[in-house]
Amino acid sequence: MRTMTSLLCCLFLLSAWTTSSCDRPLKAEILSDTNKNSQKMISKDSLPKSDSAWKEILSPEEFRVLREKGTERAHTGEYDQHWDSGVYVCKACGAELFRSNAKFDAHCGWPSFYESVDKSKVVEKLDLSHGMTRTEVLCGNCGGHLGHVFNDGPNPTGMRYCINSISLGFK
Repeated sequence: MRTMTSLLCCLFLLSAWTTSSCDRPLKAEILSDTNKNSQKMISKDSLPKSDSAWKEILSPEEFRVLREKGTERAHTGEYDQHWDSGVYVCKACGAELFRSNAKFDAHCGWPSFYESVDKSKVVEKLDLSHGMTRTEVLCGNCGGHLGHVFNDGPNPTGMRYCINSISLGFK
């Protein structure tokens, strides 16, 4: 019984830590070679290389999620219940990632998609952090952390790309 109580306490603390709230409002800016708001993708050659360069571009919360593999708190993101037609892009580099017609309501608190625009646009990587085995999803262009993918989604793919809103822009 004592072990079960300890385990439950650990799970509660882990849950509280991974769903910490953001302390800054979301930005709608996308980077480009010349203008942050033009929503053009930056080439891999011109991407920032250091953390300090990314910190000049991203808000502290965007940096925490995109570069340090953080998670935004469930049901707080700009795109959780966003249903406009268009394309979701990487907040850091503007790469097109998901189409709105592949978005569905998974009732999990984060935007969910059953497929990406193209397999090369997202990279899947084994994630063993926090005592779990998951598949992390990264932007195929800049390597920014987007979220995780699970095999409990709807047809036609059966996949659920569970993505942090703060990792996304929309056009």
